Amino acid sequence: MSDFLMVTDLGAEGLSQLIDLAGDVKADPARVAGRLDGAKIGLFFQKPSTRTRVSAEGAAVDLGAHPIVLRNDEVGLGSREAVEDVARVLDRYLDLLAFRVFDHTDLVAVARYADAPTVNLLSDLSHPCQALADLQTIAENRAIGGTTLTYVGDGNNVCHSLMLAGAMSGMEVRVAHPPGYAPLDAITEEATTLAAITGGAIEVGTDPEALVAGAHVVYTDVWASMGQEEEAAERRRVFDRYRVDEDLFGLAADDAIFLHCLPAHRGEEVTAGVLESPRSRVFDQAENRLHAFKALLLYLFDAVD
Repeated sequence: MSDFLMVTDLGAEGLSQLIDLAGDVKADPARVAGRLDGAKIGLFFQKPSTRTRVSAEGAAVDLGAHPIVLRNDEVGLGSREAVEDVARVLDRYLDLLAFRVFDHTDLVAVARYADAPTVNLLSDLSHPCQALADLQTIAENRAIGGTTLTYVGDGNNVCHSLMLAGAMSGMEVRVAHPPGYAPLDAITEEATTLAAITGGAIEVGTDPEALVAGAHVVYTDVWASMGQEEEAAERRRVFDRYRVDEDLFGLAADDAIFLHCLPAHRGEEVTAGVLESPRSRVFDQAENRLHAFKALLLYLFDAVD
């Protein structure tokens, strides 16, 4: 078993296999029920969560594992107790450690000091579990390879994982961001290198209309994430042009779908009309967090048929 801190940890072949497995698990959940009987899985949350906690805990239960949920007010990661000490103690109790943290370096430290697999439930750098559900949702609607996805908004952790996962899967990933809010250069460079191998492409720019035109998938996220509340007013001003409304979404392909990792702020990053439209797949996408996490657990425990 290995760690899952970035979606690239799977490799292109592993990512493809896992997306296929997630589809199989969704179609026939009874086939894998109880397969991880006896396993103990730690789920640590430094940041609040709805989809991540419920999907991860539910996936563990469905597979027969026992989830143990830990909150930061109990653990005090890096304050009450050093990260390396938390990692080494939990490693003695648990078969897998899954952490949702503010700082990606804390996650790297947990992985360094724990022998059990460490899973990234979200960090400031990356949200790889979300990317798995995103690709599963796209695969339910069209072939992933050759798909053009345009992400509109902040070049954040969700954007980073989408760029890498899309590049690994032969997609064309476009990012339309306000000036000053681009994805990290290192992520763009890595995704571009991966895309050159798979036949995909990466394009990053500031013109949402041009980058949405003809896209098969349009994706957005909140303008201010947890920990950015003090920036919310300024971000609303800067991001106003980057709202996915009916006019912007109308520039995409006629059969384009809309994705959003949720929670959504209707009227800010997306209008209610787009979010609730027949071409929105946001609730399929949310459901797929459960199936994709089941597939990830099976993959990491080497419990795949």
